[in-house]
Amino acid sequence: MLEGETVLVTGATGKVAFPIARALAAAGNRVYGLARFSDPRSADRLRKSGIEPIAGDLHLATFADLPADSGYVFHAGAALDYDSVWEYDLEVNALSTGRLMTAVADSCRGFVYCSTGSVYKHQGRPLREDDPPGAHWTSNYAFSKIAGEAIVRHVADDRGVPATIIRIFSTYGPEGGMPWNRVAKVLAGEPVRLHTDRPNHFNPIYEDDYVRLGIRALEVADVPALTVNWSGSEAVTAEDYLAYAGELTGTTPIITYDDDAHTELWSDVSKMHEMLGRCEVPWQDGFRRTIEALAPDRLR
Repeated sequence: MLEGETVLVTGATGKVAFPIARALAAAGNRVYGLARFSDPRSADRLRKSGIEPIAGDLHLATFADLPADSGYVFHAGAALDYDSVWEYDLEVNALSTGRLMTAVADSCRGFVYCSTGSVYKHQGRPLREDDPPGAHWTSNYAFSKIAGEAIVRHVADDRGVPATIIRIFSTYGPEGGMPWNRVAKVLAGEPVRLHTDRPNHFNPIYEDDYVRLGIRALEVADVPALTVNWSGSEAVTAEDYLAYAGELTGTTPIITYDDDAHTELWSDVSKMHEMLGRCEVPWQDGFRRTIEALAPDRLR
């Protein structure tokens, strides 16, 4: 755990960035949280957690007013709308990232860029860091993250900024996340749509673990930039974790299969274990804790 450092966290109100920023502040770091704060209450939430809010939009940002002493940057801010215009996603997720890295280059000792496991082409096996890109969800988001990774690697080399690119797979916990979105459908009696290439393997990573491994990603940042999968150490099928959630809540999952549904996101964690460490929360415990936090009245 970093201590006594100055850390800038972008997208600081998000489900990944907020718990990491909160943990860094609790450890005695000065933490700045950059976000748009479209909901004014979200800035108060940061302040209560010891995080200093900075209002700003990544789109066309120059970053001229950032704190000059940011020793570390956890860059989770992104355009997440999968139906947005591709030029907008490219600007926010790639070009703006290059400007941010350049703005902090003189002081930054560790820069983490949040990419996504959806950059990969589906392989039908655990995805390795050296597997080819394929815009997994055929979306502007995945396309722009591939471009963003290239820019991070370039700026790291050109300006000597130590960087880690984390490809995020299936985060979940009290802040929500894709696994929870599927469980919520089960609790609502709605069908969950999965790909026909069954079973659908995933590596869900619970909040406690993604906080710890996210901070570790700041510490191991390097030149050239390190690229590493960021996921749960255990693989589990969506079919199995939905069945388990059903057992916990007395609900029968309704699963439909469709060729057009997103394919599995199954991660090879060998490099992650070597560079960042192993997860400590078993997936069963993580799902129980998530339901306890978000739907406690549904637990049997």
